[in-house]
Amino acid sequence: MKYKILWADDEIDFLRPHVMFLSDKGYDVTCVMNGADALERARQNNYDLIFLDEKMPGISGLDTLSEIKNISPATPVVMITKSEEESLMNKAIGKKISEYLIKPVNPNQIWLACKKLLESNRLKEGAAAQDYISEFNRITQELMGPMDDEDWRDLHRRLSEWEVELDEHPNLDLRETLVGQKRECNLAFSRFIENNYADWCATEKDTRPMLSVDVLEKKVIPELDNDGSVFFFVIDCLRYDQWLILERTLQNYFNIEHDSYFSILPSATPYARNAIFSGLFPADIAKRLPSKWIIAPEAEQSRNSFEQDFLEDFLKRRRVSVKSAKYTKLIGADDSRTYEQTILGQVKNKLNAVVVNFVDILAHSRFDSQVIRELSPDEAAYRSLTQTWFEYSSLHRTLKALANEKVTIILTTDHGSIRSMRHTKVIGDREASTNLRYKFGRNLQCDQKHAIYIKDPATYRLPRQKLNENCIIAKEDYYFVYPTNYHKFINQYKDSFQHGGVSLEEIVVPCMRLTPR
Repeated sequence: MKYKILWADDEIDFLRPHVMFLSDKGYDVTCVMNGADALERARQNNYDLIFLDEKMPGISGLDTLSEIKNISPATPVVMITKSEEESLMNKAIGKKISEYLIKPVNPNQIWLACKKLLESNRLKEGAAAQDYISEFNRITQELMGPMDDEDWRDLHRRLSEWEVELDEHPNLDLRETLVGQKRECNLAFSRFIENNYADWCATEKDTRPMLSVDVLEKKVIPELDNDGSVFFFVIDCLRYDQWLILERTLQNYFNIEHDSYFSILPSATPYARNAIFSGLFPADIAKRLPSKWIIAPEAEQSRNSFEQDFLEDFLKRRRVSVKSAKYTKLIGADDSRTYEQTILGQVKNKLNAVVVNFVDILAHSRFDSQVIRELSPDEAAYRSLTQTWFEYSSLHRTLKALANEKVTIILTTDHGSIRSMRHTKVIGDREASTNLRYKFGRNLQCDQKHAIYIKDPATYRLPRQKLNENCIIAKEDYYFVYPTNYHKFINQYKDSFQHGGVSLEEIVVPCMRLTPR
């Protein structure tokens, strides 16, 4: 492709060597000597780039720039001037120039500006393609050898970073390659969890990976010894790739220390989030606080009604004396706005635990709403939707306000979610739970290539709600479907974001420490 460049300068004759240099590099350069001619050319032709002298006879460079932006708003403009006055630079930048060069300029400066503004996307795409191919081969080699929990956390971070990186290069034909590699990784990760999770449940916290039950102990409690207020934000159902989108904004206000941990199983809110606030596995919650572990399957979601009680019990059990600790759950926009308006008052509390439910609501809304599904037809669009929400959210404004206070923020989630694309048949009694990624019931049967079968839930530190009850947890991106109305439910639930199962996206979740810059 031969790029077309318009160059307006009343001293263009002195710049002929520069023009010839660009022509030799393959650019098609048209030269004019004043703003009026530049505007006429811009109306008659579509240029890929315009060089504009600031001082020309007749119409000034800045006025010409304004008119060019009216004619062709998307065309990049490089302002070239002898002046180094800051006020002039500010005016030019305010009028949306793409680059600012100060005379005298040499041919290489001009060429670099051309490459930056016209070819950067192509060059970045080429570099990204080469880098990902190298990473693809590296991951393939890693999967062939033994991997421990740190290896898996690092691998998931890298995969998530590549998902976000490839969002920037939609023309590269690498997305399906990444999707395929993620599927291979989740197959191996499911085996890793199946082989190790029961041992983690039976092991002391210092000799196992950090799990949901360890987050308060390892991440929040140590911060209480420091000056200032501690905010513990739990954004329900936040995947690592979604965190990376949020981080782009938050890094403007905070220094960020990165970490991650493993959600307990099932990787679903009634289990994982209660484990966070209690510091206990579900079986231990049911034993220690039986009145707060509701047994009825239809009441499963209400199990998260006692998180404040669990937090208070944890602090008491750990003998942590906190002068003022407050728990807040933000379910909707009204809750979030109210919290935003009172945030400076919250800073007076030594510990603030805040649950934010929006991302989980977004995942469910994508399933329930055809409009949301059309807005987020794939994971890239789902990330984009998350970004749009966060940019205009009360949570964003709340965190931005906290960046001006003496606070430490631990920001995490209870679990992630996976785009469920494959179905697997399950057989069970009528009283089995209705979840798509995990089920409790008697005589549950499924293809054990697609799910972890737990004959005795106690081995996973899960309460057995009924005699002879067992549990199955879906692996990879499978979801359970009963034989009744089989094809109807296959189509109904395919391509929905679900949680509760075993996948990197659901289990390996971000846990970040933020301090104001």
